[in-house]
Amino acid sequence: MVRHVRSGSSARRWLVLMVVPLLVAGLAWGLSSALADSGSPAPAATQPGEKVTLRLGLMNVPDSLNPFVGYENSAYEVWCLNYDFLVAYAPDGSPRPAIAESWSTSPDGKTWIFKIRKGVTWQDGKPLTARDVAFTYNYIVKKKLGAYNSYTKLIDYAEATDDYTCEVHCTKPKANMLRLYIYVFPEHIWSKIDNPEKYQMTYPIIGSGPFKTIEYKTSRYTRLVKNPDYWGGEPTVDEIIFEYYTNNDSMVQEFKNGKLDGAYDIPAAQFPALTKTSGVETFESNVWSFEYLTFNCYDEPASLGNPVLKDVKFRQALNWAVDREKLVQVGLSGYGRPGSTVCPPDEYPTSWNAHYEPSPEQKYGFDIEKAKQLLDAAGYVDSDGNGMREDKNGKPITLRLWARNETISSQREGKLLADWFSQCGLKIDFDVVDDGVLDAKLYNYNDAGAYAPDYDMYLWDFVGYADPGDSLACFVTDQIEWWNDPCWSNEEYDTVMDQQMGELDPQARLEMIHRLQEIFYVESPYIVLTYPNNLSVVDTSRWEGWVPFMGSSPFYNAFNIDSYVKLHPLVKTTGTTESKSNTTLYIIIGAIAAAVIVVVVLVLVLRKPKVVEE
Repeated sequence: MVRHVRSGSSARRWLVLMVVPLLVAGLAWGLSSALADSGSPAPAATQPGEKVTLRLGLMNVPDSLNPFVGYENSAYEVWCLNYDFLVAYAPDGSPRPAIAESWSTSPDGKTWIFKIRKGVTWQDGKPLTARDVAFTYNYIVKKKLGAYNSYTKLIDYAEATDDYTCEVHCTKPKANMLRLYIYVFPEHIWSKIDNPEKYQMTYPIIGSGPFKTIEYKTSRYTRLVKNPDYWGGEPTVDEIIFEYYTNNDSMVQEFKNGKLDGAYDIPAAQFPALTKTSGVETFESNVWSFEYLTFNCYDEPASLGNPVLKDVKFRQALNWAVDREKLVQVGLSGYGRPGSTVCPPDEYPTSWNAHYEPSPEQKYGFDIEKAKQLLDAAGYVDSDGNGMREDKNGKPITLRLWARNETISSQREGKLLADWFSQCGLKIDFDVVDDGVLDAKLYNYNDAGAYAPDYDMYLWDFVGYADPGDSLACFVTDQIEWWNDPCWSNEEYDTVMDQQMGELDPQARLEMIHRLQEIFYVESPYIVLTYPNNLSVVDTSRWEGWVPFMGSSPFYNAFNIDSYVKLHPLVKTTGTTESKSNTTLYIIIGAIAAAVIVVVVLVLVLRKPKVVEE
């Protein structure tokens, strides 16, 4: 018996040995292509000369990019990059030169003289001069533009005495002149627009800032490109894309996958794990912000709100039906503090703490029974004994309560409030609406053209200003139809507000700031619910130069732009350093190649050749 290997088995061995390297190469090419085509952008760490794109995820969508109309935080973030302030905000919140290089005041304190920076140009190439600055202030004053006229209080007029000197003349000394949140606008563009509040924006938006807005896709993204001629130095980032999300879990997942370089409004459940992730920096803090429940207090016949909310005693009673501690634990998952007054504590200089803390006698606690007693005393009783309170005309009280679709905390807190108010004998129609619906109801006008706010109660959040007086100025009577969303009016409040704006003595002004908060707290057009900690993340494995603002998020604060200007990618080298994605790719290829070789060896060794007998 002679053994012969079956004809063709030797050729199979050679074929396998030839195919294995080809298979491994094919896998490498396929995986590279799959990763390239997965939809993930190239890492920010780029080769020199490649376009540098910064992608940031937000849950808040701009309502309008017209700077005389919009009010959402996401819109302000775009404007602060597109335009410049006369006096800007340093990372610690203090004033610093911007379009104005320096400033001084007249002996009587009524005239401010600003020296304008030379060599600044608008993004269309035209020079920016003191005449643009004077135009901006006069434009706001003359047209009584609601977005800014609370800041221009006491300003009579502005004039350019030469190309680089602008004088702002006030009716009396103005305490907050260096803190005004007013952009400088180009005269050659806006002087041609008679009604800026009706103007439909076109792109690009021309300003003098470090970036130029060139595209806005509603509810999807805003795209800006760098201004290479920016007076503060050409940014390294070529392009910024703000991407808008309806689900913050999806936003975080895209951040983890490398599609985003930063994200704001992180879900509390995911935040702890991100704090432990290598190459990620997290931020948790509050800067001048609070969550609130607002009541429709508009005391005009056209109002479509429930009239009971105009009664201060009714609003005070509801204050006792709010458990702020539980709102922090449930709504914010512990990331925040119970609220009280409009200026949050510990967020202004310790030598001048603007926060007013109510006295023990004034402070509202959580006591449902007391809320019921106060409603009874105010004349809102359950005369039928059916558990439903009636107004003073005997009509059962039904109140609409809206939470915002854009925030989970708003929805959680809304459910709690609806339950507490229901326990007080009120019928609460609770609903979740998006910002657009709420905006239309707040700024509603009837067929006769009269302002007719069409809401009862809703939850929102407020981001204040570097000067506490500017935050409190939102609630004066002439801000109804604009920043004064509770449509509340109080004569003493208006008087004290005017006084504090012209008070240059810090201690005397502080006392007025406290008095304003006291009036607002007692009258309760808002119930300040919480001081939330805003949760955000940024990628530090691919970027250097993130600059936090007052210890908080380095982006999406609408005040400080240092991150955008100073940020630069970590450039990958051709030596031993490789990107994370390439390293991962090689590991995968090596593992698959090893597996293929093992399989081939097993096939060759374990499969016995067929014997042919002679």
